[in-house]
Amino acid sequence: MAVAKTNSWYLQNGTRYPEPATKSQKTGIRDTKLFPDEDPGNDRILNQMMFIPSNYDSILKSKKVKTILAYNGFVYWWKIKKGEDVFKTFNCPVNTCQLTKNRSERQTADLVLFHDRYIHTKRRRPPKQLYALYHSESPAKTRPIRHPDKINWTITYRHDSIITTPYNKWVYYNPRIKQMEQSKNFAAHKTKKVAWFVSNCWPFNNRNQYAAELNQYIPVDIYGNCGTMHCPLSDEEKCHHILDDDYKFYLAFENANCKNYITEKFFTTGLGHDVIPIVMGSTPEDYEKYAPLRSFIHVDHFKSPKELAEYLHILDQNDDLYNSYFKWKGTGEFIPNWAYFWCRICALLHDDHTMSTKHWYKDINEWWRGPGICTKGSWRQA
Repeated sequence: MAVAKTNSWYLQNGTRYPEPATKSQKTGIRDTKLFPDEDPGNDRILNQMMFIPSNYDSILKSKKVKTILAYNGFVYWWKIKKGEDVFKTFNCPVNTCQLTKNRSERQTADLVLFHDRYIHTKRRRPPKQLYALYHSESPAKTRPIRHPDKINWTITYRHDSIITTPYNKWVYYNPRIKQMEQSKNFAAHKTKKVAWFVSNCWPFNNRNQYAAELNQYIPVDIYGNCGTMHCPLSDEEKCHHILDDDYKFYLAFENANCKNYITEKFFTTGLGHDVIPIVMGSTPEDYEKYAPLRSFIHVDHFKSPKELAEYLHILDQNDDLYNSYFKWKGTGEFIPNWAYFWCRICALLHDDHTMSTKHWYKDINEWWRGPGICTKGSWRQA
């Protein structure tokens, strides 16, 4: 069955660009929900990517651009992208911004972007200037901010960030079609059970102990520094194709159990191959929000590794049940969200409501690493 595809600009071969936003007749504020307090519980990613300010024609005619100062980090951008190039490279609907790393522009930049850590100076900040903090790692691997009241925007994988940047985001072509029959038998010719590629043997959760106990009930082949199997990292593509050819399951275990923290271990190594990912990291609800329907198995759905292994043996013996975990294929696509966050920064900087009601974190450390954000064990016990 073919699935009718939308053609929004952020999808492959997409050509549909947004129209200028409409405003409420009562409040004068745009109808599009862009910020966490306007749409609690959702990431607003697609809203932000399909947002154009209602006065954008005037902005274009004025030829004024917003300046974003990447104060530290983002080294990989400077080789190919300067000024307005990054916004044009990604075909951003709102591209009247320029990117700079020149710290002498700190007093004139519209937004100062800090990577992983805030760098404080004694100079007074202009009243309309925004400070943004970007994190891609979990709180377990980031340092507390010494001046926790200085940050206006957050740019992280968390859905309650001002700009949410998960490692990937799944978008259905048609929200009403989330499953479709597959012509391929994904279990065919596979003789091995569970694989795990892992190099960090000192995580912030109990994934090593869990994998060791799981191995008592079903074979788990561990590749890398923490196991006995070897596949050279210099040939990563070949290593990962082992999953397509030999294994039925893959342990997509994160190095920390933190809310919303789901990395390439799941999206690229897991869902990027013909294998069922077994996940540990964020809550089951978070995976359901960011992943295709019925595409993974969460450890917290089982009381113990033994109970999980019993279910994996059932899947191993039942091709129809095993293949039911691949019916999401062909119903949508992943968008590289990390790339489009530049577009969304630029769009939000042109929102007049943004500047009139400046967002502010009273204590960024409390928001980022406060109680309940991470757990070392199961979320069932948190």
